[in-house]
Formats: sequence, C-alpha cells, structure tokens
Amino acid sequence: MPPQRTNALPRQRSLLLPAVINPFVHDLKLTQADKIKCFLLGIILVPLRGFFLLLVLMIMWPVSVMITFRQSLKGAVEPMTGWRRFIHKRVMTFLGRLYFFGMGFRVVVKGKKASSVEAPILTVAPHSSFFDAIVCIEAGLPSTVSRSESLEAPIFGRFLRCVQPVLVSRTDPDSRRNTILEIERRAKSGGHWPQVLIFPEGTCTNRSCLITFKQGAFVPGVPVQPVLIRYPNKLDTVTWTWQGPKSARLLLLTLCQPYTTVEVEFLPPQIPTEMEKKCPFKFAHSVRAVMAESLRLPVTDHTYEDCRLMIAAGELTLPMEAGLVEFTKISRKLELKWDNVKKELESFANIACSCKGGRITIEEFSSFLKLPISPALQELFALFDRNGDGTIDFREYVIGVTVLCRPANNEEVIQTAFKLFDIDEDNCITQEEFSGLLRSALGVCDLEVHSLFKEIDVDGSGHITYDEFCSFALTHPEYAKLFTTYIELQRYQGLQGEEPDSDASLSHCCTASHNNLQEDSASDKKDD
Repeated sequence: MPPQRTNALPRQRSLLLPAVINPFVHDLKLTQADKIKCFLLGIILVPLRGFFLLLVLMIMWPVSVMITFRQSLKGAVEPMTGWRRFIHKRVMTFLGRLYFFGMGFRVVVKGKKASSVEAPILTVAPHSSFFDAIVCIEAGLPSTVSRSESLEAPIFGRFLRCVQPVLVSRTDPDSRRNTILEIERRAKSGGHWPQVLIFPEGTCTNRSCLITFKQGAFVPGVPVQPVLIRYPNKLDTVTWTWQGPKSARLLLLTLCQPYTTVEVEFLPPQIPTEMEKKCPFKFAHSVRAVMAESLRLPVTDHTYEDCRLMIAAGELTLPMEAGLVEFTKISRKLELKWDNVKKELESFANIACSCKGGRITIEEFSSFLKLPISPALQELFALFDRNGDGTIDFREYVIGVTVLCRPANNEEVIQTAFKLFDIDEDNCITQEEFSGLLRSALGVCDLEVHSLFKEIDVDGSGHITYDEFCSFALTHPEYAKLFTTYIELQRYQGLQGEEPDSDASLSHCCTASHNNLQEDSASDKKDD
C-alpha cells in the first residue's frame, strides 16, 4: 500500500450533508390500538362529519357563486369592494371556520395578524399538508398564488375564485415573470388589495426542517409577516408529502380522530433592509432564519427540484431518496442547471444499477471504469466518498464529478495522457501500447484492457486516434482525475524516496509532467 497523504482534499463545510437528509418522506405507522380506535370512532364520526360538511358546502356554494358573479380573473383585475368584499370577509370566513370545525380541527391562534398596509404579504411555513388551507381562513381569506388549472376544479374551484388568486400557468412561458409582477403590483397598492398569502417553500415537507424559500414573496421588497403552522398531535394524520400516505387515506384517518389540533402563529412583520430590498435571496434567507428559530427547526437547501430528481431516480430503478442533493446549494455553488444534474443522475444509475440502496461501492466503481482496484483508484474513490463510509451516494457523485473530474479533464491533461500511451510517437495508440501501460501502472489484465480498448476505438480500426481518445475522455471525466491522481501518487512516492510501482520510463514521464499537472484538490474549496 502506498503511504497515505494527509489533507489531500480539504472539505468545504457548506457542501457537507444537511441536518435532515430527506424532508419529503412521512412514514405513518399505526399500532394495533390505533387501528382499532380509528375503526370504532370512524363508524360514528365519519358519517356524522360527512353529513355536516355536505350541509356547509351546500351553503358555501351559492354564496361563492354570488360573490364571483360576473367577476373577471384575467386582464385588468380589480379588488372586490362593497357588499362582495363584506360577504367574502365575513360570511365566507365564518363558513370556512365552520367547515374545518366539522372536520374535527381545533385551531389555536397565537400572535396578531398585521394589516395589509403593515405587511402586504404573508409567508406561511412549514408547508406540509392540504389542510394548511386553514391558515387562509384564520388570516381572513387573503389572496393566494394558485395554478390556473385549479379554477376548473368542481366546487372548490369556485371557492378559490372568491380570493382572487394570483394565477400561474404551466403553458405560458412568461407566467413566472407575470406572476411576480402581479404580486408586486398588489403588494405595493397601499392596502388597496388584500394581503397575498404565499407558501414560500413551494412544496410539502414533513415539517422536520425548513427548505429553501422561493424568492417570489420577497421580490417586491415590502414588509412580510411570517406565519407558523404546527400540528402538535400524537398521531400525525395530516402530513402529505412525496413519500407517504395518499391524500384519501389521510383525509379518512383525520375524520376518524376525536379532534386534530393545529396552531397558527403570527410573528411580527419583517421589514427588509436596503440591501435585502435589492437582493430578494438575502431577504428570503433572513425571514426563513427567523421562522426556523421560532420553530426550533434546522434549515436545508432542498427545493422542489429535489422532488423532481426523486421521481427521476425512481424511474431509473434507484431508491427515490437517492435523488436528493439539496439542489439549490449544489446548483448555486457548482453552477449546475437541473438538466445537468439529471444527466449526472442517469450516469450514476448506470454505475449503481446492480447495487442496493442506491450507493456505489469501490468494487462497482472499479467495474464501471473497467479497471482493477489499485492505489490510484482507491484514492480517487476516497476523494468521491466525502463522509468516509465506504460508499458513494448521488450527492457525493455529483460533487466529485463537477469539482474533481471536470476541472482535471482539460486539453493539457488529455494531451499528456495520450503522449504517455503513444510510446512510438506515431499519433495513434495500438492495443499493445495501451495494455502495456495499463498493466505496468494499474495492473489491468489483458481481458479488461481489450474491453476498454474496444470502447475507445469507436471505428474498430485496431488503433486509437487522438480524436477518439479525446472524445472518450470528455465523456468520461473520471479517467482524467484517475490519471492525475496516479501521477500525483507517483510524485509523492518519489518525494518519499520510495520505488514507484511502475517502470522507469513511466516514472520519468510522471516527473516531467509535474509542472503541468498540479494537484487540483483545492478546487473543492470554492468560496462560500
């Protein structure tokens, strides 16, 4: 074994694992006693509550039709006034509270809601359930941000029209920009419009942390009032997230409970500084910190894009949680787009397809590279394995490929590697030259060399041209980092006065390459 180099790769603290690995899973476990209790109570409560809710809906429907009669939701929309606003604020709010009371909710309100002049925007977190709509009722039915398709839903689509939502369209490419402009217009109306209520997380979690806040609520640069929502119940029948019970089951279980407690707390309005007005990201970060402190929860950089990666991981037969990478942090620090990360997930799946748990062992890593386990490959694997548990997960793989391999995969490294293989300097690599170097350097057997050689020799000519070599290297950046790692090990052994584990000519090439191939591990120390 070669001597171990200490501190070969200083780890950036901000790229360490988050406090909560998977905030999108809810494992609802019912004991036998819970099942019996739900069954016995459900026989009585579900029919009674169902009948009561139906009566409330029969009253709410004509009232909502009357409020929204001949009210436009597109074009130059103006806020409700006069009798419409009175019925909306008083009657519909009362009926909404009656509806949730019929479902068995016991609402505890803390703090004081600010006026639309004091805080034009309400930000609610953590968002964990469709039952979170109860916050809208307690806030006096402010406007919300909703998909335009939701207006077409029977019954509840009509109720949604009453709050004059800011509509988001999936088909309109300018929808995001128009949505932010509309939020800003309402927020800066000086109290002319009702408050806008926004769930800044943008998706449901299990309330174990606060994930990334989207910036839409903070772009206007106006005061916002944070609103906390808690469900302090022994049996959690409300959490509806990506991995967990379906909505129908949660609804039925909730109706079977004697009551379900929900706490809604209005925190003091947060007024942005001049810097935060210019930088919505900083304002969102500041408000999230205040809410996390009040909730006593950690924060992570997960976002809705992580959920999309979870779905993609499932489609690639990986565990869904394998796709969680804290997309916001990874994309910002490593300058990656969602499509780039998706491609890396597909590459990761090709390596990890045979393993369980969506993690790569060193044996699978070497098998994918078609190389034996050597000191150089062990060190490369250790560079990827950031937490030292002997496996590489997808998050470690993305960081490793982006921070370690791609910077090493430059024209200079590729040219140097080609020259090392091209012993007779005829601008092509024969299989004898290829196998000779790999046998002496990495101990690769002839069978493995033949397989790798055929993969690089695309036209099957029996020799590898520089274009073929370069094309393969650019699509397989792991080999570039393996090459520079091997040279670094050779150089380190030379400095230690040890005999390198290869022939003299190769040692000479490694030493000559020293000035051009510096250790790039410091690239993992990007600025926070």
